[in-house]
Amino acid sequence: MQVSQQLAAQAVGQVLDGRNLSVVLETLFQHQRDITPQQRAASQDLTYGTLRFYARLEALLQQLLQKPLSDAFIHHLLLVSLYQLVYDRAGAHTVVNQAVLAAAKTRKTWAKGLVNAVLRNFLRQRAMLERRIADDEVAQYSYPQWWINKLRQQYPVHWQSMLEAGNQHPPMTLRVNRRHDDAASYLERLRAAGLNARTLDEQAVMLESAVPVTRLPGFEAGHASVQDWGAQFAAMELDVADGMRVLDACCAPGGKTGHVLELADVRMTAMDNDAHRLLRVQQNLERLGLSASLVQGDAANPDAWWDGMPYDRILADVPCSASGIVRRHVDIKWLRREQDIAAFAEQQRLILQGLWRLLAKGGKLLYVTCSVFHEENQQQIARFLQTQPDARQMPCKHGTLQSNQGQLLPGTEHDGFFYALLQKV
Repeated sequence: MQVSQQLAAQAVGQVLDGRNLSVVLETLFQHQRDITPQQRAASQDLTYGTLRFYARLEALLQQLLQKPLSDAFIHHLLLVSLYQLVYDRAGAHTVVNQAVLAAAKTRKTWAKGLVNAVLRNFLRQRAMLERRIADDEVAQYSYPQWWINKLRQQYPVHWQSMLEAGNQHPPMTLRVNRRHDDAASYLERLRAAGLNARTLDEQAVMLESAVPVTRLPGFEAGHASVQDWGAQFAAMELDVADGMRVLDACCAPGGKTGHVLELADVRMTAMDNDAHRLLRVQQNLERLGLSASLVQGDAANPDAWWDGMPYDRILADVPCSASGIVRRHVDIKWLRREQDIAAFAEQQRLILQGLWRLLAKGGKLLYVTCSVFHEENQQQIARFLQTQPDARQMPCKHGTLQSNQGQLLPGTEHDGFFYALLQKV
């Protein structure tokens, strides 16, 4: 356990210093050649859990320290250990002992005693410590105060449930490739493989528990893909038909690209500004047995890559704050700053303007974010409609999206997304 605690403490520290969690973990694991699959999985679980509840754990830790702790590694090791004591199933005695051993490896003579004292004091005083932070919103919800304030102002009815949803473990949802199967028949294949699941619609299946993709029937043959149910709405809302010329802008890693191609035989251009991420798109398409023209370019500056032929459909899955998918990307809460929202909104405005002139008359553009903040969503669309007289917003097909004006709130079955279908009239 101490190896997993050490790696998690390092990962947490690097994320809090501003680095992306996926990159941090990948780099750490590359330098740990002797790590076992179990230690790797445990390190990842501890890192995600600690960051998910970071603000609460930090509030508890500050009560246990007599003075600020200058050693960053020991600080983060204590946070990881507190996460285990509060949320994990591991025995308290084992957690404390292993943390002390992890501290000993720093060769700092004071570290063992401090870690032991802090964690044992927590176990003795836990009820009192938790009562003291009961009225602290940041500790209670484990989000930055600006985030809490923004959701409360924009969603006066749903803000608390949205915050709570973001702290849950995300479900593992599959998109069944309709070229091979439907959800009902694939569900039987899952059950035959010993996997419990339920259908969400004709193409979506939610597993009772997450499993490696190697256990999914027909995964390597492209019969199913891992994709959040809310993200699956994109291809449905885009309203594609055989023979259409389609652009998927900002396409990586290619989940929505593949879904569109599963639904219709279209002439697909998949564009992204990152060559490395385009390789992932190609790999996903190869697994599905599908093809597209891959283009590296900037969606806001299409003159550098567009061939001049208009598109019947454009999927604009634009860069955003990712505030709707924090349960999958727990580092987002601590990496984002309030001023980032305006910067994303400006980038989105430029992309919308850049892509609009590529759309054929009568064509449709689907604007998508994985954000819940209004500035990136309906406010963005309202401003665009004011400046673009040939644009009209069309109603969404899915009932939940219709009732919420295209905003899908994060919940037990899906993450948070925003959809706006625009037609050139």
